Amino acid sequence: MDDFAIIWDWLSFAARWLHVITAIAWIGSSFYFIALDLGLRRAPDLPEGAHGEEWQVHGGGFYHIRKYLVAPAELPEHLTWFKWESYWTWMSGFVLLAIVYYAGADLYLIDRTVLDISVPVAITISAGSLVLGWLLYDTICRLFLGRSDTVLMLVLFVILVVMAWGYTQVFSGRAAFLHLGAFTATIMSANVFMVIIPNQKVVVADLVAGRKPDPKYGMIAKTRSMHNNYLTLPVIFLMLSNHYPLAFGTQFNWVIASLVFLIGVAIRHYFNTIHARKGNPHWTWAVATILFIIIMWLSTVPEVLTGEQRLSARGEIYARSVHFPSVRDTVTGRCAMCHAAEPGWEGMRRAPKGLALETEAQIAEHAREIYLQAGRSRAMPPGNVSNITEEERALIVTWFEEAAQ
Repeated sequence: MDDFAIIWDWLSFAARWLHVITAIAWIGSSFYFIALDLGLRRAPDLPEGAHGEEWQVHGGGFYHIRKYLVAPAELPEHLTWFKWESYWTWMSGFVLLAIVYYAGADLYLIDRTVLDISVPVAITISAGSLVLGWLLYDTICRLFLGRSDTVLMLVLFVILVVMAWGYTQVFSGRAAFLHLGAFTATIMSANVFMVIIPNQKVVVADLVAGRKPDPKYGMIAKTRSMHNNYLTLPVIFLMLSNHYPLAFGTQFNWVIASLVFLIGVAIRHYFNTIHARKGNPHWTWAVATILFIIIMWLSTVPEVLTGEQRLSARGEIYARSVHFPSVRDTVTGRCAMCHAAEPGWEGMRRAPKGLALETEAQIAEHAREIYLQAGRSRAMPPGNVSNITEEERALIVTWFEEAAQ
């Protein structure tokens, strides 16, 4: 048994589980506070310095919440900070990125028909782009400080479109979408770590020292928080997209990713308007629906395939195995009906997860996935629709484990 492959797969599962849990906590608190902030109302009996209040009911009780736009006159004894949800979401996401895309760069990160680069170069571009994204975003925000928020958002959208196109010119389609999500999520988490929390700490320090806090720190933090609010829905889509090759596995994948940002903005605008009690902009759903239909149409445009896959050193090991001819015949007969550039299964337009297993090179390169999905587990084929036998599964296990040694 290849214990390392199984342990590594469970580590990936654990990192993904942690990432989902922390992301739920972060997104939940973010959505709640934005809705709360937009729903605040002025009242004649508000204490000095209070910006607004809100009455809410939940869990069998009533909550009376007040917000101080700058700070209260005195620092309260107990102050709850909301930051670790963001930090752990980014850290667990980066660990997952390293486990899946860096450790498995030959399979998931690099597509040599897109760009023939080495693993170290691909990883360097990946990590460097995340840092560059924050520096570029932060610089633009500082340049536009106090100016038009609309112009700022348009500039940021242009940057995201350029990054969407750029990632698809370097990485595989699946990795490109994941990296655009990581690029955006890095900006969001860095907003919390580099701007929002430090600004709040400045205000707290002023209160402790008996100074009157400068309101600019709160306004800057609020602007960055609103940016995070509008970026959340596209990030969720991009993180889930690796399960749907119709999203990332087309020649117009960068256009699809760009339109997803517009859909996210439209939906958030609807809810933010509702929470602010400024109307009911149903038109946003019409816009989101039209954009989604365009995305569906773009995903049906036939993909132009160029180049041939080159075997990595690891792939060559599995291809040279004495068991490979038999395994190849099993995979071709039991799996390739779906895992193909043009799947033969009725109603299926793209191979599951964009994984084609039609050629010897494709089968050898994805030996580990075949081993885990069809050898060590019974996940594939779903419901065993192609009637793969226990002997064939056992041969897949033998093939992989002997070659891995």
